[in-house]
Amino acid sequence: RRLNVRVNIELLSISNPVHKKDLAVRLTDDTDPFFLYNLVISEEDFQSLKSQQGLLVDFSAFPQKFIDLLQQCIQEQNKDIPRFLLQLVSSAPALDHAPVSLNVVETNPFKHLTHLSLKFLPGTDAEIKKFLANCLKCLKEDKMMLEEKLKKTEEDLTRQLSYTQQSLSEKSRELDKLKNEWTSYTTALSNKHSQELTSEKERALQAQTQYQQQHEQQKKELENLHQKSIQQLQNRLSELEVINKDLTERRYKGDSTVRELKAKLSGLEDECQRAKQEVLSLRLENTTLDAECHEKEKLVNQLQTRVAVLEQEIKDKDQLVTRTKEVLDATQEQKVILEESTEEKQRHIEKLETTIKSLSAELLKANEIIKKLQGDLKTLISKLKLKNTVTIQQEKLLAEKEEKLQKEQRESQEMGQSLRMKEQEVCKLQEQLESTIQKLEESKQLLKTNENVITWLNRQLSEVQMAKKLDSPASAHAGGRPAVSPLSMPDRPSFHSSGMSHPISPLYAFQNFLEPIHSKNGNSQCPVQLNSQLLKPSRCADAHTVPASGHAANKENGDQLGLESKYFKKKDDSIPLQGLSQNTLNSEYLRPYVPAKAQPSPKAAGTPASAYFPG
Repeated sequence: RRLNVRVNIELLSISNPVHKKDLAVRLTDDTDPFFLYNLVISEEDFQSLKSQQGLLVDFSAFPQKFIDLLQQCIQEQNKDIPRFLLQLVSSAPALDHAPVSLNVVETNPFKHLTHLSLKFLPGTDAEIKKFLANCLKCLKEDKMMLEEKLKKTEEDLTRQLSYTQQSLSEKSRELDKLKNEWTSYTTALSNKHSQELTSEKERALQAQTQYQQQHEQQKKELENLHQKSIQQLQNRLSELEVINKDLTERRYKGDSTVRELKAKLSGLEDECQRAKQEVLSLRLENTTLDAECHEKEKLVNQLQTRVAVLEQEIKDKDQLVTRTKEVLDATQEQKVILEESTEEKQRHIEKLETTIKSLSAELLKANEIIKKLQGDLKTLISKLKLKNTVTIQQEKLLAEKEEKLQKEQRESQEMGQSLRMKEQEVCKLQEQLESTIQKLEESKQLLKTNENVITWLNRQLSEVQMAKKLDSPASAHAGGRPAVSPLSMPDRPSFHSSGMSHPISPLYAFQNFLEPIHSKNGNSQCPVQLNSQLLKPSRCADAHTVPASGHAANKENGDQLGLESKYFKKKDDSIPLQGLSQNTLNSEYLRPYVPAKAQPSPKAAGTPASAYFPG
């Protein structure tokens, strides 16, 4: 089974007779008061436990490590597969005063590792009694604290209640005062608002006429401006089209010239390459000729040296001249031949030098021609680049102008749409004005009809009062109880509070005539259904019968006592009159004033007439 166990860890220090430190661990269950297991570990016991279970902690650090293990068990207790478990294992089948071992186990998929195993002894009767006494003491202390808190809260609540009651009474008085002030204020406001309404209507009409005139002027000005802008844009468009045509023609001409120049350039490049090849071949020939000339000069120098040696030998050896004549003749002949050959070679060298000079001059001329052609090419390319940049800029300008044209066309379309929207708004405003004027006329007609109805009601009231005055002495002699009709109201009630003695407002009188009186008489609540012919009150439990003399007089005159149903229907399009509550005119049930007891007439009793007009 699974239990929630409370673990108490205490470090006890004993000084008599020897200074010792013991660790006391206690297991208890809050639900079972007899569940008590104790363990006391001294320093000697801990050394044996350390050697048995292979602990790496000293006695001073053991309590904190044990607490850390317990906290890890608490953190893992709500998981489906907890990593750390606290196992309480007993040898007996049930926990009945048998020694128990408490194991802290770490679970993993391979093995269950027991980090710590402690043996607990069950508590004796004396220990259990002591533990229960301590629990009782703590509970009593908690009870005392709670009782003190309860008393304090009760006192605070009673004070707050008395204070709130006083403030409530004061606020209710202030509310009554404010209600009285509000009634007087609303009457004054209704008069003010009626005057302000008329003045504002006149202002609205004037403002409307001004706005219409301004709108027409603005419309004309906008149309003129729009036409001018369209004409200007069309002129610009025609100019731009002409410019575009000129530019396209120029572009085509430039393309043709560029093609011709490219063809010429290709021909010149071919000629230049040929001239370069010829120059290279001539340079090679020149180098070979230079080498041959150098060798022949060496030979000439050698021969000259030999001639000098021979002359010296001739001078020195005049004696040997005879012998060497043949040799000299031969040498002279060879000399002549060599001189002729050298002269020919010198001539040939001069010819080659002249040809080389002419070739170098031609090469210089060719290089100058090539440089000129390259300069012309560069100028042509720069001109082409300029033309391309000009054409690109013009194309960009054309695109920008086309975009501007499109934007202006869009703006003109938007202006036209806004003009149409404004015309529609003007039409709507005119329709609203017409509808408001119609509503005003209808409300004026309703006011006239209401005033006619109320004058008719006042006449009926005066006739009923006259009839009642005539009937009152007869009823007094007969000793009967006079019944008061709901129509027995004064013709002209006076307001004592405001000091006004003129007649009451017709709609106000009619409203108060139809208001329920259940606030004064709680038992006399009888709803009245309004018909087009009469106002027929239903019977109540406490209501007295009213003499039908007034009704007979009305029938003789051919008048109807009730009002038509159209005066009680709510019109959504009508303008509500200020100072009148809509709920009184639009209520489903209307209750007449039916008194529970017979009352004397207001003039005879001396009561103010405003008492018969509640609200």
